[in-house]
Amino acid sequence: MERRAAVLGHPVAHSLSPALHRSAYAQLGLAGWGYGLQDVTAAELAGVVARLDPTWAGLSLTMPLKQAVMPLLDIVDPLAEVTGAVNTLVVQPGQGGAGLLVGFNTDVHGIVATVREVAPPGWRSERAVVLGARATASSALAALAELGCTRPTVVARSFAGPGSAAAAAHRMGVTTQNVPWSAPEEVAATLLEADVVVSTVPQGVADPVALALAELLERSGRPDALAGRVLLDVVYDPWPSPLVRVWTEAGGLVAPGWGMLLHQAAAQVQLMTGRAPDVEAMRAGLLGELARRRDGGAVPDAPPPFDLPDR
Repeated sequence: MERRAAVLGHPVAHSLSPALHRSAYAQLGLAGWGYGLQDVTAAELAGVVARLDPTWAGLSLTMPLKQAVMPLLDIVDPLAEVTGAVNTLVVQPGQGGAGLLVGFNTDVHGIVATVREVAPPGWRSERAVVLGARATASSALAALAELGCTRPTVVARSFAGPGSAAAAAHRMGVTTQNVPWSAPEEVAATLLEADVVVSTVPQGVADPVALALAELLERSGRPDALAGRVLLDVVYDPWPSPLVRVWTEAGGLVAPGWGMLLHQAAAQVQLMTGRAPDVEAMRAGLLGELARRRDGGAVPDAPPPFDLPDR
């Protein structure tokens, strides 16, 4: 094996990153590369990172590691710095050791790219709503700024803390309107005012809001009230989520959560290998894995094809 990489998180067994990265390696002809998966908590992360050696190309990081990794890095890319979230660790080989550890954020690219795939030509976001206020929400704010919206609304139960979207917005110079997550009906009414919604909350959290939104739409008497409006729901299992179903039935456009995964992973592959992968080859690998799981295939829980550093 020439180089290796892996996705770390807690929990992480459900991750689609192995399917994405391995598809890219096959398409690029990187026969000597391996990509694994390992459950690692925030408390264990420092021990893993300290033992990375020159055989490692990098790590993909999911929750709860996107902020925990930042003090462990030698260099943090400006976009990752301003969002306060690192989802990609790149190992730059050096003499006698792993060399520099560099942190990047490819989630912002993933959000922008998947929204642009479904948005109509000339579409521009002016009224945006973000559900949630943690690491992915911070990336969503940066992505929305790139898409043209610099005054988004953030709906969350809490806005405080150094790792919050509010802190990230302050660093970015983005003005947000913070709306407390109260009754589902009030959150649903906020969504009706948006031309783009990014839901970053975990599975099930937005389900009561979806039900309230369906009731509001039915009372409106406009079956196509959401025509031309875009929803990105980061939840991709189960798919479609209740919020996605309601949005689609009202004529809205949906950017799937797996689309964000696809595009952020393509950027990760390029950072780790130095070569640009074919996104369509990665898309085929991803959709194939999703279909396998829908058909009853178990989520892979086998150990990675190599041992991670001792924790």
